[in-house]
Amino acid sequence: MSSEILINITPMETRVALVENGVLQDVGVERTLHRGIVGNIYKGKVVRVLPGMQAAFVDIGLEKAGFIHVDDILRPLVNCEPGDPGDIRQYLREGQSVVVQVIKDPISTKGARLSTQLSVSSRFLVYMPEVDHIGISQRIEDEAERERLRRELDAALADNESKGGYIIRTAAEGVEGEELAKDVLFLQRLWGHIQETARHLTAPAAIYEDLPLYLRAMRDMAQPLVEKVRVDSGEAYSKLCDFAAQFNPDMVPLIECYSADRPLFYLYGVEDEISRALEKKVPLKSGGYLVIEQTEAMTTVDVNTGAFVGHRNLEETIFKTNLEAASTIARQLRLRNLGGIIIIDFIDMQDPEHRRQVLRALEKVLSRDRAKTTIASVSELGLVEMTRKRTSESLGQMLCEACSVCDGKGSLKSAETICYEILREILREARTFECDAFLVLAAPVVIDRLLDEDSAYVADLEGFVGRTIQFRVESMYSRDQYDIILV
Repeated sequence: MSSEILINITPMETRVALVENGVLQDVGVERTLHRGIVGNIYKGKVVRVLPGMQAAFVDIGLEKAGFIHVDDILRPLVNCEPGDPGDIRQYLREGQSVVVQVIKDPISTKGARLSTQLSVSSRFLVYMPEVDHIGISQRIEDEAERERLRRELDAALADNESKGGYIIRTAAEGVEGEELAKDVLFLQRLWGHIQETARHLTAPAAIYEDLPLYLRAMRDMAQPLVEKVRVDSGEAYSKLCDFAAQFNPDMVPLIECYSADRPLFYLYGVEDEISRALEKKVPLKSGGYLVIEQTEAMTTVDVNTGAFVGHRNLEETIFKTNLEAASTIARQLRLRNLGGIIIIDFIDMQDPEHRRQVLRALEKVLSRDRAKTTIASVSELGLVEMTRKRTSESLGQMLCEACSVCDGKGSLKSAETICYEILREILREARTFECDAFLVLAAPVVIDRLLDEDSAYVADLEGFVGRTIQFRVESMYSRDQYDIILV
């Protein structure tokens, strides 16, 4: 399976796409004025402690104060039972300065989620200065390789006399101990710089900012199967080459500066894929389709057979549709960057083996996701319950805003409903106010109905209230917008 990383840079935003065998698998967007801050380290000031919630608000210099829960505070526990995080007032007080790291971007009306459990990343390692632990990415499945990497890191740490904990990232699979030793040295120097900077800053202030999106893509997405990295900016191309030369020299020959007339994302059809990823309905090749609904609390995915009728029997048709849906769902979760609780309603299957195969297929494709995913269970109703780690806004939240016409409801009242509302409102005002006539201002579709299908009701109302009702079309009005003027 061949992969390419595409990087599109404009003064307004940076976009990165991962394409495998010509199919878009992942996309990231970072806007210049609204750059993500996950991974950034700040010296903040505690502005409010909430003992009832066991949390506090910390001013880190952004528009909204960040939020930190007692579970995310790394401090020695005092007089606490095992498993009890203790009282947040033991660790934080109002006006106190504290060094924190952003673990979740501000989303909607919520401020950034913060933690005092700090970490910094390199190409192959994550360094946690306050933890004495060595972990290995679960995606490195070969036990012999896991043991080899642990030995190599132990040797590098013995030479370096480094303190703190490390996590060996997926990208480290197959690398030599020499490369791990270089990363250990780099992370130690970076952490020393962060400590020195923090000492001289007054809260609130930024201490350390994570890499921009296109450099994070080189750090996190680059893998043995990547055959080409294409970027359409000469300045970014130079920075990518310098970054790769320092951290991943094998990638340098693969980086290409794209300068053709046709835009890079149009060449690979990425623009069309992004547009489709903003729609609720996702067609399947078989003729079935998915309906993806995102709410603040959770995301639901409904699988339907649609036009797919199969060739043998209904059970086989449902099984094939669900198998194809499992692969498409995993891809859509990555593309749309959907996180939190996700409920998948596969089509009901009678055969227990079919249900097991569909669940295994879903687990297999989700294992390639860079975000942590957990399939909790299959409910009694046949719903698959899962979670996907959410650290930033979804693609829809980043690129879209609530509709000004329907106010984000996703639907409008019908013209018939609006007409009946207008007639009821006229009756109410006729009983309350004295006037000679009523003038109704409304959208064309509403006025047309009042003068046509509902004309008999209008005539009856005129006779009942003893006043004339006049109509005027307002082409700029939305369907559910109207005014009734007393004449």
